[in-house]
Amino acid sequence: MPVIPDVLLTYVAGLKAHDVPAIANTVADNLAFVSANRTLDKAHFLKMLNALYTGFPDWHYDHEPPQWQGDLIAIKWRQGGTHNGIFAMPGMDPVAPTGRTVKIPEHYFFYRVAGERIVMIQPEVIPGGAPRGILEQIGVALPPL
Repeated sequence: MPVIPDVLLTYVAGLKAHDVPAIANTVADNLAFVSANRTLDKAHFLKMLNALYTGFPDWHYDHEPPQWQGDLIAIKWRQGGTHNGIFAMPGMDPVAPTGRTVKIPEHYFFYRVAGERIVMIQPEVIPGGAPRGILEQIGVALPPL
């Protein structure tokens, strides 16, 4: 099995440190973050992370070791935090702090790396999964999938 690319390990470290500029350096300019109901480009993906870390200053991650699944790298994530700041997701009205604790069910995120950059990130679609599950747990009304 091929080695896990360093760029993915740097990305993971950036997530854990809430270091959006470091994360920006790991993803391609043509990044596609593919969720159940929309695809975000690099700019919107980084705005989403900034919103997450502002709205949930204690957001934390734990994960299983990355593993190859075909041409994708899979990481099973566990993540959560407390909604103590304004959560202003791109394209949505800001949500005032609710004080609610969010715990996302563990699930896979799949990554495609090309060259030295991550070009695709796709969370596994599960009930309550990220990013939709965050909004559901803080009481944001969402349309059905």
